[in-house]
Amino acid sequence: MPDNYGEAGATIAIVGAGLGGLALARVLHMNAIDAVVYERESSRHVRGQGGMLDIHSGQRALREAGLIGQFYAIARGEGQDMRLLEPDGTLLLQEDTPDDAPLERPEVDRADLRDLLLDSLPEHAVRWGHAFESADNGVLHFADGSSATYDLLVGADGANSRVRALLTDARPAHIGQNIVELCISDIDRTYPDLAAMVGRGNFWVLGDGRSLAAQRNGDGRVRIGLNFYNTAEDWFATSGIPFDDPAAARARLVEEFTGWDPRFTALIEASDDTIVPRSLTTLPVGLTWPSTPGVTLLGDAAHLMPPVGEGANMALLDGALLGLALAAHPDDFPAAVEEYEREMFERTGAAARMSADLHELLMSPDASRRLLAFFQPG
Repeated sequence: MPDNYGEAGATIAIVGAGLGGLALARVLHMNAIDAVVYERESSRHVRGQGGMLDIHSGQRALREAGLIGQFYAIARGEGQDMRLLEPDGTLLLQEDTPDDAPLERPEVDRADLRDLLLDSLPEHAVRWGHAFESADNGVLHFADGSSATYDLLVGADGANSRVRALLTDARPAHIGQNIVELCISDIDRTYPDLAAMVGRGNFWVLGDGRSLAAQRNGDGRVRIGLNFYNTAEDWFATSGIPFDDPAAARARLVEEFTGWDPRFTALIEASDDTIVPRSLTTLPVGLTWPSTPGVTLLGDAAHLMPPVGEGANMALLDGALLGLALAAHPDDFPAAVEEYEREMFERTGAAARMSADLHELLMSPDASRRLLAFFQPG
């Protein structure tokens, strides 16, 4: 099939098959508007898609996409459970979700949600193995030397977006936080005591400029994030943690949590050999750009925020609302983009400010008590 599939009418090129790009493609497909998603990865299964997502405002996007019923079928209401503790083991908060509770903020495996969106599209809608390199004069250029034409280019290509440079010089900057991601597979069988401690949803321990966040996944895994606050961008290089030696890395990570209740460091000791260090970056809060005919952005490409529960929701909404704007102005893409960007800037600017405030809270010396007040205001 040629790269310019669907060019009987104006063609929309979406770079990136993440949640936002796929939500846009789905809404456009529902409105019989041609769109092609170009994704650098070779298939949907080539890379793990991360852990659980807390989907709240993003449910509107799934309704607009006609997928809310299927979403509820894969969402985990029990994933709303929350346990918050201090490093010495003091339990500050335990919220257990009743079985009949509304799915206001259910958790869902990112991979399951992505598959739901992918399966809602025609097979030809996503072109795998197309790594975007550049765009000029209505032509996309890919790393393999191929090209494709477009009338509207949508950058849905994440934190390190290449499309972003067409609209702004803004680049992600480090925010003083580094994360080490761990995982315990099949925890109910392998470590039942730890499984009972973590519970069905989210398990947070905060203190001493660090936090340990454990999260139950729908496939029996528990994903663990070790967060190191007020640390430099090169902290991994200077920390002396030998990430190429999993056993030694686990031992060094346990040392980083000296003085913590041994039940918590047991989660580190029990983790698998896949240990992923990740530095956190964000785009400036309230980033905007002059509306430019022929190109726009959505999701992390447009408003990369701290990972505190807003990013995926904003990306889903971006995709759905841009799709609706294009459906309302099928013969005037520039007007549709301007309408979308005006709403998107206001909505995501507010979400980015809230996320930055919550990130600042987590960086504070009394983070656990302040987070308790956040969850239980008044």
